[in-house]
Amino acid sequence: MAAFDEKEYTKSFDLSIWKRLLPILGRFKRYIFGMIGFCALSAVVDVSLPLFQKYAISHFITAGALDGLAPFVLCYAGAIVVMSLLCIGCTRASMHIEMYMGRDLRKDLFEHLQVLSLSFYNVTPVGYLLTRVTNDTNRIAGNIAWGLMDIVDALFYVSGTFVAMLLLNWQLALVVILVVPFVAVLTGYFQPRILHWTRKVRKINSKITGAFNEGITGAKTSKTLVIEDRNIGAFQGLTDTMRSSATRAARLNAVYIPVTLFFSTLTVAIVLLRGGWLVQEQALEIATLSVFITYAMGIFEPVQNLTGNLAEFIALQASIERVTGLLSEEPQITDAPEVVEKYGDSFSPKRENWEPIQGEIEFKDVTFRYPDGGDDVLEHFDLHIPAGTTVAIVGETGAGKSTLVNLACRFFEPTKGKILIDGRDYRERSQLWLHSSIGYVLQSPHLFSGSVRENIRYGRLDATDAEVEAAARAVSADKVVAKLEQGWDSDVGEEGDRLSTGEKQLISFARAVLADPRIFVLDEATSSIDTQTEQYIQNAIDHLLRDRTSFLIAHRLSTIRKADMILVVRDGKIVEQGTHQSLLRARGYYHDLYSKQFAEENAAKVLGA
Repeated sequence: MAAFDEKEYTKSFDLSIWKRLLPILGRFKRYIFGMIGFCALSAVVDVSLPLFQKYAISHFITAGALDGLAPFVLCYAGAIVVMSLLCIGCTRASMHIEMYMGRDLRKDLFEHLQVLSLSFYNVTPVGYLLTRVTNDTNRIAGNIAWGLMDIVDALFYVSGTFVAMLLLNWQLALVVILVVPFVAVLTGYFQPRILHWTRKVRKINSKITGAFNEGITGAKTSKTLVIEDRNIGAFQGLTDTMRSSATRAARLNAVYIPVTLFFSTLTVAIVLLRGGWLVQEQALEIATLSVFITYAMGIFEPVQNLTGNLAEFIALQASIERVTGLLSEEPQITDAPEVVEKYGDSFSPKRENWEPIQGEIEFKDVTFRYPDGGDDVLEHFDLHIPAGTTVAIVGETGAGKSTLVNLACRFFEPTKGKILIDGRDYRERSQLWLHSSIGYVLQSPHLFSGSVRENIRYGRLDATDAEVEAAARAVSADKVVAKLEQGWDSDVGEEGDRLSTGEKQLISFARAVLADPRIFVLDEATSSIDTQTEQYIQNAIDHLLRDRTSFLIAHRLSTIRKADMILVVRDGKIVEQGTHQSLLRARGYYHDLYSKQFAEENAAKVLGA
């Protein structure tokens, strides 16, 4: 995951990357142009304010008169009010861009993630996705809103100031104009380096926070393994790296800030020296000199902001590339246009056109290879599973037991051949049509934050409380509820962390039962459950799976003896097929697995006794 999150972006400005953002920027063009207009007008007013100073010196101080003071004050106050209103308009437009662009980016990403295929999640770290949806979207929205505002404001202010100075006195204007590029070059050199080390400090600080968390939550493990010295050494390494990175950033700032102040002060000094001589020679008014000093003192900060924000924008390309790249990720499993037209999609299903599923499944000359390459997992494979059949898939860990189920559920599609559901290629119907008729209980069940009742109701959102409770009783999940303080309304915690693994399994099983699917998949659903809880589920399985096509991916072979069909998987291939008794009589690989596991279970019972 670190390889994704810690990647540095070093490319120069790339227009093709920014073009990818145009469809999103187009939604906010009214606010973007409004912000640019407000900022431009605000900068023009800001440039004009020193001219009021020139007028005041010429007409009131030098002349020693107050004629026309009241209109002048009103005009100056009016300019201040206008600039304030323009700043408010600019700020409001930027706030709208930041809030709504961030919202839309997160919404677009989240919706897009819902339609991506299972294969995408098999190879993409969760942390990478979370960073894209949170950090990168915030960074894009914030920089577009406020960074663009600062760039526009600085650009118009600097340009307006140059024009004003050239109109007032081109000789003095050249003094300032010639110094400004030096400050811009210095800023262009120092800002990216300061930014690099500052970001590195933030990243290391995040690691330090993680180390704190790991050290506290894993304190018991650290003490039992006696690895306190190692933890201290690793933590010391992080803090030393952070100190050196922070020192580098501080040293760069310690050089950059005084140097820019030097050039700023030098420019004012040259303006005073040259301008003072021109005033003595009566070639320049003292009022004009005061305006130049004001411009000279005020122009360098916008130049620094402009250069610094441009550096930020170039760095922003990394976030744009990652977000737009994720949005352009194509799902590997898609429905044909004519299928979507008839059956709808995940967000707009046309349930009235869905045919009922009986549950007959047939693999016809299926060859399958995972999208990331490698050898064929299945080659010219044929299998017919009548509706209502219970199919058990067994094999050692990592043998490829889930491949058949993932194909049958259309989480993957055959590389060659067809898979038929009720006699028709399942690609002729929508994914949602099939997935809505599948109940899947995972080895590591996932519960959502909320109550027990809400988690079970995810199986069928329109279910009544009575139906929810009936589903729970069918798998003895009501016994879990009976032990909870608030019963059905008890909060299960984040990912169900307030329940044991066995209790989460029962809730997950009840959720699948409530959905009343035609196809059941139990993915080693009893492998992490205590003996009593396993007995609860075993007692329920017989009547729950009746008249439904079922896949049992099992590690404990004792749990699948009653299956109608057992498929034995080894090294990604189906090596044996039959019933429990026929496979034992064959004395092949299944017989060896069963005998070995039977001996281990007996030994465990003896040791337990």
